[in-house]
Amino acid sequence: MRPGEIARRIIAMAAVLLSIAAAAQAGPPLICHPFEIGPAKSLPQVNWNNVAALGYDVKNLTRDTLAVLDSNAPVLVRMETLRRATIYAGSDPQTAQELLAQLRARARASDAAGHPDALAWFDAGYLVETYKQWLDRGGANPAAGLDGYGWVKKALSLRGPDAEMEFAAALITLSGPERDHREHARLAMAGAKSDALLASNLASRFHSQTVAELLANSSEGGLGK
Repeated sequence: MRPGEIARRIIAMAAVLLSIAAAAQAGPPLICHPFEIGPAKSLPQVNWNNVAALGYDVKNLTRDTLAVLDSNAPVLVRMETLRRATIYAGSDPQTAQELLAQLRARARASDAAGHPDALAWFDAGYLVETYKQWLDRGGANPAAGLDGYGWVKKALSLRGPDAEMEFAAALITLSGPERDHREHARLAMAGAKSDALLASNLASRFHSQTVAELLANSSEGGLGK
């Protein structure tokens, strides 16, 4: 390998590491960055530093989350709803386990009925990945050992082109696998040209850069698994 090429790869690698370090300082992206959903209905807003701030009864979490997800909500609304649900669930291990069990059962039931539901598999997979970014901080995580990203990929294969789902997959794969992340990010950005709300989310700021820049920077340098 020529010295110039080695230098370029080192620079690219450093850029990726700085990008991921910045994201880490700002907090887990699936948790600490709220998604814009316009006037759509979701769970009550939650402060991740103080779950009890709004006085929400976490015992209602599974019921309320399913009510949003079963309303044929767009993917971005599902992402924000599951972000809020994960933060709430962090304060109640039993509820966290119940919510995950319900979403897994919902996805499996669609397969058993002979009509695999892409959104049901997305919900289960995305919840697993948000749990990993929040509940792995300490204590038991009911999603430990589960391949949430694999379920999101299954959802994409069932659903077909969906830029918002590609956006979710790109965020999940920020630290790899790099080749998959790069393709998810490319498809999300391409789809944002005809999806104003997705475009707004990509343009929103996460720490010192836009979300689009975070995705693009993490696609460079080959940090794949």
